[in-house]
Formats: sequence, C-alpha cells, structure tokens
Amino acid sequence: MARNASPGGDDAFEGLLKSETASIQQRAAAAERARAQEAHNTQRTIELLSQNQTLPVTISSIQIHGARHTRKSFLEPLLQPLVEDSRNADYTLASMMEQVSGAVDKLHKFDIFHPNIIFYLSRPSHLDPSSSPTDLDVSLRVREKSRLLLKTGTDLGNTEGSAYGSMLWRNIFGGAESLSLNASAGTRTRSAYSAEFGAPVKSNPNLRLSVDGLASSTQKPWASHEEVLRGGGVKLNWLKNNGDRHQFGYSGAWRQVTGLSAEASPSVRGDAGDSTKSAISYLFQRERRDNPMLPQSGYLIKTTAEFAGWGSLGGDVGFSKSELEVAGAVPVPLPGVKGSSGVSIGGGLRAGLLYPLPLSYGLSGASPSRINDRFTLGGPTDVRGFSLGGLGPRDGGDALGGDVYAAGSVNMLVPLPRTGPESPFRLQLFANGGRLVAMRNKTKGGGSASGQRLGAGAIWEGMVSATKDLGTGLPSVAAGIGLVYAHPVARFELNFSLPLVMRRGEEARKGLQVGVGINFL
Repeated sequence: MARNASPGGDDAFEGLLKSETASIQQRAAAAERARAQEAHNTQRTIELLSQNQTLPVTISSIQIHGARHTRKSFLEPLLQPLVEDSRNADYTLASMMEQVSGAVDKLHKFDIFHPNIIFYLSRPSHLDPSSSPTDLDVSLRVREKSRLLLKTGTDLGNTEGSAYGSMLWRNIFGGAESLSLNASAGTRTRSAYSAEFGAPVKSNPNLRLSVDGLASSTQKPWASHEEVLRGGGVKLNWLKNNGDRHQFGYSGAWRQVTGLSAEASPSVRGDAGDSTKSAISYLFQRERRDNPMLPQSGYLIKTTAEFAGWGSLGGDVGFSKSELEVAGAVPVPLPGVKGSSGVSIGGGLRAGLLYPLPLSYGLSGASPSRINDRFTLGGPTDVRGFSLGGLGPRDGGDALGGDVYAAGSVNMLVPLPRTGPESPFRLQLFANGGRLVAMRNKTKGGGSASGQRLGAGAIWEGMVSATKDLGTGLPSVAAGIGLVYAHPVARFELNFSLPLVMRRGEEARKGLQVGVGINFL
C-alpha cells in the first residue's frame, strides 16, 4: 500500500534544515571572529610589551587562581618576595616579567600544577589611595594535577618477568608533599615493597627532604642464594639552578643471605646469615645529554660515595664504596641532510672501588667485603654479551662479585630505514668490555670467610694488588648489533651479542639478550 507524501511536511523539513545550517554557519563564523580577535589581542599585547620594556613598574599584588588544594602559607614565601623586591628595586616591565616567569618555573617544578600556567597583568583601581602610577597587579591562573595516580602493569627483562602496582598521592597537605607506594612480584624479584614520603624544604622546589622504606626478597641464581632485605632511610636532594644534582642520605638495612641451593659454594655459605648495614651516602650528577634514554649529544658525570659502619654509624659491616660514571654522545652529520641526521656515536665508562673499613673507631683491622655489598658485572644493561654476574671471581658455579671494577662501551645509533631522527627507534652497533677483581685473601675463590679479620696493612696490599690486576691481560669484550626503543619511562634493547674475549671461568651469553632499564653502559 502506497504512503501519500505530504508536500507541506517536506517544506517544513527543508526550512528546518536550512535554519539549522545557517545557525551552524553563524556559530562557525562567530568562532572564527573570536579566534581572529584573540590573535589580534595577543599580537597587540606582544607589541605593547616590546614597546614598553623599559617602563618602570612595581608589583602591587600577586594572586593565584585555581590552587584549591594548595596552602596559601606554602605559596607566600615563593611569591611575596617579588612584591617586596619591586618596592626596593628599579623594576622595569621586562625585569618584572622575568621575575614572574622565574616564579612560574618554580611552580612547575613542584609537579602539582599542569604546565599551562597563565599570568595576566592589570592596573589597580584608580580609586585605591595606596596605589601608584607604576603599580601593576599580577594574576596567575593554574590548574592542579590529579592528586591521586594509580598504575599497574608488567615488565619483561632478561631472565625476569614481573607485575607491579604503584600509587602516587600528590599535594597531600597542600605543600607539594607526595607519598609514593610501590609493590611488585616477579620470577626473580619474588616481592618488593617500597614507600617514600617527600616534601620541599621552605617552599623551595630545588631542596627536597624524603623518608623511605623498603622490603624485598630477591633470588640471585648466579650466586645460588636469595637475599631478603628490610630497611629505610632519609635523603636530602638539592638541585642547583644549572641542573647539577646533589643528594645526601642515611640508610639502615637488615640483610639476610638465605635460601641457599644444594650446589652453593663454600664462599657463598660463608656469607650466609644476617648482617646489618648503617651507612651515609653522597651522590653528585651532572646531566647534560639532550635525551638520557636516547642521547644524541652532551655528556653525563655521576659519582656516588657510601660509608658504612665506620665511626658511630653502627652495624656489623664496614666499608667505603665509591663509583664514577662518565658518558657522552656526539651527533654525526650526513651529507645532504639538513638539521639532525639522527646518527650519533656515544660511549661510556664506569669504575668502582670497595674498601673494607674497621667498625666503630677500631684500629684492629677489618673484615673482607661480603657478597651483599660487592659489585657485580655483566648483563644486558652494562657489559652486554655476558650473563648476569658473569664477569669476575667465581667459586664453582657461583659469581662472588668483586671489590674493584672498570667497564666501558662505545656504540653507534642509526635511525631505522624510512624513519626520521625524531623516531624513538634506533639500530645499535656496539662493543663493550670490562674487568671485575676481588681483593686477594686466603679464602677459596677469592671470597671472604665470615668472621675473618685482616690488618690494615694486609687490606691495603690486597686492594693495591686488585687494582693492578685490572690492567693485567685483556678485559672481557663483546660486540653486537641490536634494536633500541626509547620509551619516556625506560629504555628497551634487543641485542645479538658475540663475545670476543673471555677470561677463564667467566660466563658469556652468545645470542639474543633483552634489556630494560634507565641506566645503560
């Protein structure tokens, strides 16, 4: 049955459609006019500011809008000095803008506001008798970040897979305080729990005090045991305006070497059981690389020092432990390519020394280092082409670690075909090598026996001999090719390695290796 058409209905529909289309066009035209007006106003503002840079001004007041969960008493020490300084200094419009921009940069460093902080300038009311012709009011408009951040995920690295969960609570009491909780479980790190509470000191984003706690249980199959750790500490981080970082800290920990396998060597069994460490530490880092995960230019200098057990620190282990890391990269220009080619040559060098110290203020000698504290070398994130802990002294099948080490690498990063220099993927060609040596003593395999004590002269001679051994013969060396992916959080590497030089007893890893981390040799 045919349905009768209604000419009047069609006319009404067409009229409604035309009206709606006209309304959309009008709104679009209004939005375009608003954007054009905003662009004109912005350009006019820039012109006025450039024309009046030398105009003398004073700051009458500074107000922040949008900081709902941030204490006024926390922000005042940061902003109020600008108002006071403007009364006593010869501010110009340019210098005032520079000072306000510096305050905005400090607000960004607290990591509690979104980066798009906007500030406005206005004249105070002319009816205010306390105002002067040079006064300006400054208004900052901020938007706070989410106070609670939850994250879960999985990690896959060489010989280990793990699942993790983390929670970050920002701006807890309105003073940029933060609480970070992390938990993970994996095939090698059976469980790890950590908590850290930090806060800026006197509203200074470059000075931060934190308190942390840690509990973990980690299998170390390269040394036939499991390590259980419980501890905590306090740290003071100081970031200078040029980007240099200093960190002073104290940590205390109870460690246990347990879960020994049936094949555990006498050296590992000699260090089994409990130990307590009480130590102070210092870290210095100068980061000048353009991208730490995928450096194309710049350099890095990093040093760490730790003193345990000496003086009034307490604990039952005493030593000084220091490390130095230097890395750098230079870009490689290509003919016919303008700007960055994405090709770079980089290199790195690491070295460390662990020196036994007497406990307290004693002068009766010191015990050799324990397996908990010695350096390990080898694996996908330092000397590629060798197993985890594959370099250095061994007792049977167990890697014992060492007291002195040196390792270096050189690599070339090349963009993949049909990708530009901005791509996070690179093809890597590398060669690396290293040497790990233990202080010589009478125990089998170069390890230490529990309770053994050595005189100051014997320790000095042993460390000098170990340092000389670094240059005896060729170091262990491997070369290879791989694929690098630089994620903002971590760096991923898939490498094919070929060991070229291997010392007796060490464990090489020919073939594919997967590395995940933030620090690579």
